Amino acid sequence: MTANLVLGFIVGFIVFEFVLSKVLAYLNLQTWNKPLPDEVKNLYEPAKYAEAREYARVNFRFGALTATLSFVVSLGFLVFGGFAWVDGIARSFSEAPILQTLIFFGIIGAGSSVLSLPFDVYHTFVIEQQFGFNKTTPQTFVADKLKGLLLTVVLGGGILALLTYLFLLLGDRFWIAAWIVVAVVSVFFAMFYTNWLLPLFNKLVPLEAGELRTSIEAYAQKVNFPLTNILVMDGSKRSSKANAFFSGIGPKKNIVLYDTLIKDLTVEEITAVLAHEVGHYKRKHVLQSMVVSVAQMGVMFFLFGWLAGNPLMAQVLGAEQNNFHLSLITFSLLYSPVSLITGLLMNVFSRKNEYEADAYAKQTYGAEPLISSLKKLSVNHLSNLLPHPAYVLVNYSHPTLLQRMSRMQKD
Repeated sequence: MTANLVLGFIVGFIVFEFVLSKVLAYLNLQTWNKPLPDEVKNLYEPAKYAEAREYARVNFRFGALTATLSFVVSLGFLVFGGFAWVDGIARSFSEAPILQTLIFFGIIGAGSSVLSLPFDVYHTFVIEQQFGFNKTTPQTFVADKLKGLLLTVVLGGGILALLTYLFLLLGDRFWIAAWIVVAVVSVFFAMFYTNWLLPLFNKLVPLEAGELRTSIEAYAQKVNFPLTNILVMDGSKRSSKANAFFSGIGPKKNIVLYDTLIKDLTVEEITAVLAHEVGHYKRKHVLQSMVVSVAQMGVMFFLFGWLAGNPLMAQVLGAEQNNFHLSLITFSLLYSPVSLITGLLMNVFSRKNEYEADAYAKQTYGAEPLISSLKKLSVNHLSNLLPHPAYVLVNYSHPTLLQRMSRMQKD
């Protein structure tokens, strides 16, 4: 197999994936012209529905523009030897392989951030602002970018340096150590995300005593859910969109409510949303997802370890001398078809879990308050009530509102 043949395969898949995503987005946009089923046809006021349709149209056009530019730049960078060029720059700064890897990905990351920044600004301060979602101030936006950059440099750089070291040290057995390292890091952050990472970006305060806290605690006690904390997050600092989740692996479980959720929903509706989240815990969905994710990592690192030492990995990118970072880039491109397939399967798995969590909430609390909350959230988020089935298949980790309503309303 020649480098040109492998490059041709990679380019062909990049083109296929781009065309597929744009076709699906277009098909999904057209669903806004279809009449809504009786179950939800009165959910939107006419003016609100027109606003939601315009929001979808604006996001479609913006997404098409950004995706096309990203496609052209990425393809050009790949075909015309951009990765080999950056590798040459990294080599000119240092002969140490670990430093070369950090410099290489530092340049790639910096370039990507600079190119995407104007589009991030426009989406936040023009599109989201236009439709009443944006609450982010310029100061918060800049602070978020700087904090994200710091975390990327410290955590991402540290993990990348460690993986490079293991690659140099262990050779063919690298994949086992890398799998263990990344799996441990993933589990660690899943356990301590709410306590360590989230407070860097958001303020978390205990939910004050009152009707809502009493309702949540009574439900948790009823279903024997090991509730540790009920926290309110200042989601309104950035957006008017609402959400809720629980975090923690092991004995400590934290429920996090966006302040916007408390504002938009009733006590009964919020408790129903949390009953759904508890359903994920009771049905062991979090544990199952973690196990599947770790298994996927193992397969990925095994394949990478098998291919990483092949000189072809560098030649595909136009370089003569192979190394860890060039192998990683080529492998990520070759792995893209597998990622597409596993992504589809994980969406199927996730939608199944959502149905099960809904069923648990219906059984232990009630279907109607959960359905009511889903309706309100759909309207408040200007959601598409009738998305295209193919778009749902590829992009949705949750069933549609109609699907969830239909399932919960069955006896």
